[in-house]
Amino acid sequence: MPKIRQHNVAAAQWQPNGTTMGTSDLTVQGNNPFGENVFGPQAQRVKLPKHVYRQLQAVIERGEQLDPALADAVASAMKDWALEKGATHFTHWFQPLTGSTAEKHDSFYMPIGDGTALAEFSGKELIQGEPDASSFPTGGIRATFEARGYTAWDPTSPAFILENPNGAVLCIPTAFASWTGEALDHKIPLLRSMEALAKSALRALRLFGDESAQRVFTTIGPEQEYFLIDEQYYYERPDLITTGRTLFGAKPPKGHELDDHYFGSIPERVLACMLETEMEMARVGIPIKTRHNEVAPAQYEIAPVFENSNVGSDHQQLCMQIMQNVARKYGLVCLLHEKPFAGVNGSGKHNNWSMGTDTGDNLLEPGDNPHDNLQFLFFCAAVLQAVNRHQGLLRASIASAGQDHRLGANEAPPAIISVFLGGELERVFEAIAAGETAASTPQSFLGLGTPVLPPLPLHGGDRNRTSPFAFTGNKFEFRALGSSASPSFTNTVLNTIAAQAIDDLCNDLEAALGSGKPLDEAVIAVVRKSYEANRQIVFGGDNYSDEWHAEAEQRGLLNLRTTPDALPEIISDESVSVFDTYAVLSEREVHSRYEVFLEQYIAKVNIEAETARDIARTMLLPAALRHLDVIEEAEMEELDEEMRPVVKDFWTAIKALEQANAGHPDTDTLSHAVYMRDTVLAAMNAVRELADQLEKLVADDLWPLPKYSEILFIK
Repeated sequence: MPKIRQHNVAAAQWQPNGTTMGTSDLTVQGNNPFGENVFGPQAQRVKLPKHVYRQLQAVIERGEQLDPALADAVASAMKDWALEKGATHFTHWFQPLTGSTAEKHDSFYMPIGDGTALAEFSGKELIQGEPDASSFPTGGIRATFEARGYTAWDPTSPAFILENPNGAVLCIPTAFASWTGEALDHKIPLLRSMEALAKSALRALRLFGDESAQRVFTTIGPEQEYFLIDEQYYYERPDLITTGRTLFGAKPPKGHELDDHYFGSIPERVLACMLETEMEMARVGIPIKTRHNEVAPAQYEIAPVFENSNVGSDHQQLCMQIMQNVARKYGLVCLLHEKPFAGVNGSGKHNNWSMGTDTGDNLLEPGDNPHDNLQFLFFCAAVLQAVNRHQGLLRASIASAGQDHRLGANEAPPAIISVFLGGELERVFEAIAAGETAASTPQSFLGLGTPVLPPLPLHGGDRNRTSPFAFTGNKFEFRALGSSASPSFTNTVLNTIAAQAIDDLCNDLEAALGSGKPLDEAVIAVVRKSYEANRQIVFGGDNYSDEWHAEAEQRGLLNLRTTPDALPEIISDESVSVFDTYAVLSEREVHSRYEVFLEQYIAKVNIEAETARDIARTMLLPAALRHLDVIEEAEMEELDEEMRPVVKDFWTAIKALEQANAGHPDTDTLSHAVYMRDTVLAAMNAVRELADQLEKLVADDLWPLPKYSEILFIK
């Protein structure tokens, strides 16, 4: 049996480890593990004195000032709780501009001079940490030799315990700022944007007569797509190890054209992995709701219940970490790259976004009476206006090197931002624009043709999976985020631009009310004006079609196909202005993110290019030459005539890639990024095209890389 076939047999084997739920009766109190490793309200209520607990909840719920004495009391209780959970260390867990999380562990224990140690944790240590900031990306805000940076406790996101076979650590979600006070992370702008939106939305609610709501917050529910493959293949693919995606690989005979994987029966090993992953997420308070097979073979999806945008973003980062950690226990590797396998669907992160009040109202849910529906139409129109006005900024917020391989393909929306409202809601807006009264479609039912099956309530409109920004009943689903991305920056953008649009509509509504118009007429007039000015962003058809691309251009919509095309939108005058006006990001902070994102694009493409060169020259080319020796020995001239030109072209392409890798221009960052896109990636693609031809020509036992037909289908 060839060596690679032996590997396939080994990869197909696994043994259940029995470390998950077992046979626990989850109806018994205490058996449900949800939140057991979270220092949330339940643990706080037990560990904190009543007056301290009430003060802390006021800080969390109403944004009141944090008193130092309160911090000391919370720190002491948090330490005792963490020690009971086996934690010997604590860390300020933060989200620098790397896109991942960061942590520095400090011990609770301090020597006391008699050969023993005492566990201590003060309010000062809880509130503020000082990790070295010199090596984190800052986009020019800090020089490398300027090392001071601060982490600041975020009391609105609960601390949690991360367990390890050899111990545990208390993780305290924190913000990360420069010594100069500027944001070096994703959390600070997100929190600022949530405050901005809350202020604008409350202003609007007061105009509608709502005096009871005191807080408005945004919620997210990110649907996470990912791949699980056997670690045997992962470690045999240097490209996967280094870049997260396969830089070579011919399309297999079977991909996902049969649609048999989508929502199919979950393989046993994968389901076992999912169960333990969800159990670990439950213990740290991540409310996972759904799991299923996705379209591509070896691709899956997990999705949580909606949460506050700040907590949901923290949980999303933690979710990705847990998925990757648990997969290893099952001999699997979790791939979060947006396009790990060419020719099959890539992975996204559908960002379900809405606005709600502390009184339980969803501002993006149609109501049961005319007043509530007027309010809904007002906020919905504001979202349309925000998306249309800042379509470039929204596109830039999801840009990355990985996304450039996915956006516009069959599994992802195009780079053109548009909004799907659904048939009924679009008819309502069109009727308002035409000055007509649009009655809702009467409730109807979908008959299934047999008395055995009950009739199902029929929705007012179908879904549109090709739309990048779709209304889905009581929320908008921004479907274009990348699977490996933190949702924080995108939601910072959404919150900020929505705040601006709400304020603009409030200005118009106040003017209309001031002229003596009754509320209903004033709202309809404001909604009509806004919709007429922004209706070009609404599209309910096939976003993949060539016809839509042509129509979008006629409508004046942007089509920013690649990351270098999109990122300049971050520093446009309008983007800088809206961030500054709402105190979300200063001009300097905006420009720093632009520089960081460009630098990350350049670095990632460069790593891929250098890796592609190494694999092509030291693994694939030698395999092709050995196969030529076999052909020559067999004296098969026809095979030689077929094979030798491809090998020569392959060698020429490798040399061109080496030249591209060595010829980086000494220019500004954007020009450098354009060079990476137009020259380096083009050279990489030329090498790959020939390598994938060779994969189908070279003897199977000589080809050094596992093939898609093995990686994707052996579970």
